[in-house]
Amino acid sequence: MRASPAPAGVLAAAFALAGVALPGASIASADPLVHTYSIVARDPATGEMGVAVQSHWFSVGSIVTWAEAGVGAIATQSLVDPSYGPKGLELMRQGVPAPKALAQLVAADAGRNGRQVAMVDATGAVDAYTGPGAIAAAGHHVGAQYSVQANMMGKPSVWPAMAKAFEAATGPLADRLIAALEAAEREGGDVRGRQSAALLIVKAKGSGKPWVGGDRVFDLRVDDHPQPVAELKRLVRLQKAYTHANRGDELMTEKKVEEALQEYAASAQLAPEIVELPFWQAVTLASIGKEAEAAPIFKAVFAKEPIWAELLERLPAAGLFPDDKALIARIKQLKP
Repeated sequence: MRASPAPAGVLAAAFALAGVALPGASIASADPLVHTYSIVARDPATGEMGVAVQSHWFSVGSIVTWAEAGVGAIATQSLVDPSYGPKGLELMRQGVPAPKALAQLVAADAGRNGRQVAMVDATGAVDAYTGPGAIAAAGHHVGAQYSVQANMMGKPSVWPAMAKAFEAATGPLADRLIAALEAAEREGGDVRGRQSAALLIVKAKGSGKPWVGGDRVFDLRVDDHPQPVAELKRLVRLQKAYTHANRGDELMTEKKVEEALQEYAASAQLAPEIVELPFWQAVTLASIGKEAEAAPIFKAVFAKEPIWAELLERLPAAGLFPDDKALIARIKQLKP
């Protein structure tokens, strides 16, 4: 494990913030100023790789987070050069270990003094770099198959707190990455405050069809929010719910009704505020002759949003519900 504090470089950074280059300075004023904290990690149990980030900068996820299934994950920040993302993934795709890929890119970068980058590959090899021009408090900590890094923090205890929280957390990789972000917030986080956050997690192996989106387990962004980490955590919960719902649909096409119903129930339990999720659970139950089980679910849905009772009438024409007028009438009577 390694910890690397960065010298402040405050004067050069201040001129960069104003768009002015100091003589001999290696910080490029045209680079986005994404001062932030982040974590890259690989889950040794599943092989999933991910990156999570928060910053007082709009749409941080569009710049900092990079990952590819079966390849690796990257966070590129501070006076950021986004090309570290695609270039780093290309090197790792060719079999270059993350530490060597990072060292190669840093060595070739004239603006490396202002960079902060972390990479983890599909084997769990990981490394990070914090340039001496990254604005204090700045540094990183590399652990077993993960790295935490931060710059322009309120105090230098932010990234150690992230590391401790990540190592102590249990459960899926998404939950553990969020735990690291929450620890950073508790420790004071970005000295400027907060604005955006993102989470990107990919599978251990690629499908060869990245355009269908199946290689990405999570791909969530909060571009502008007063509490971006809390909002990101909420979105993680919602995606888990919809993942269960989608799996339920798949199981129904496979005629695995009981397994599908379990998935629908898990979905509704995770996100009880989303009325549509239990609606489709009830639709499935009623469609297979379990009207008595569906009725209380329909009743609760209609009490919250009556419009779903009207939608039910449209489903038979789409092949999504029995064309049984008596059944539909009985269900619609459940509407308050």
